[in-house]
Amino acid sequence: MRLADFIDDPRSIELIERTRGYARHFFEREGTHGFSHVERVFNLCLHIGKEEGADLEILALAALLHDVARPLESAGRVEDHAVEGARIARHYLRSIGYPEDRTEAVAHAIEAHRFSRGPEPGTLEAKILSDADKLDAIGAIGVARVFMYSGEHGRSIEDSLRHFEEKILKLKDLMYTETARRLAEGRHRFTEEFIERIRREIEGEI
Repeated sequence: MRLADFIDDPRSIELIERTRGYARHFFEREGTHGFSHVERVFNLCLHIGKEEGADLEILALAALLHDVARPLESAGRVEDHAVEGARIARHYLRSIGYPEDRTEAVAHAIEAHRFSRGPEPGTLEAKILSDADKLDAIGAIGVARVFMYSGEHGRSIEDSLRHFEEKILKLKDLMYTETARRLAEGRHRFTEEFIERIRREIEGEI
């Protein structure tokens, strides 16, 4: 995906690419919340943001920085990666002289991206980031991530299916934007079909 297809300003593109490099160094290894997840959320944000008329620079920065503290949470060093990620984003953006009001817009989107805890997204950019993060848990990518996580944590296929029922299949109805709701429909349908197929195979159907 070419960033120039979404953003015209060369200075904005330079800032986003600089931020991509900064964000990448927080991720020492891949996994369900590795930098590949960040890149997919970033791509979704730009596509949704273009459709919804969002500020794409703020959205792109928030997407790249939204999980920088996830490795710290996984290691038990911070309680909430969204809160810590917003703090890191503020420090980084202030250090490069980014305008304070726009810094706060990025930080708010990061703080509000988790659907399971507050605060509620209060801006369009925050809503889109939350939607994109949820979309990456549905569909073919979502299925792959569930079983990747299960492999990492020794979880059975049956446990994984319970996770789909308890969390993943509920995400479709939690989207904020019309564009994300439309995208979620197809991904949700694929997930349902996959679950139905794997249950049949578990029961020995041929």
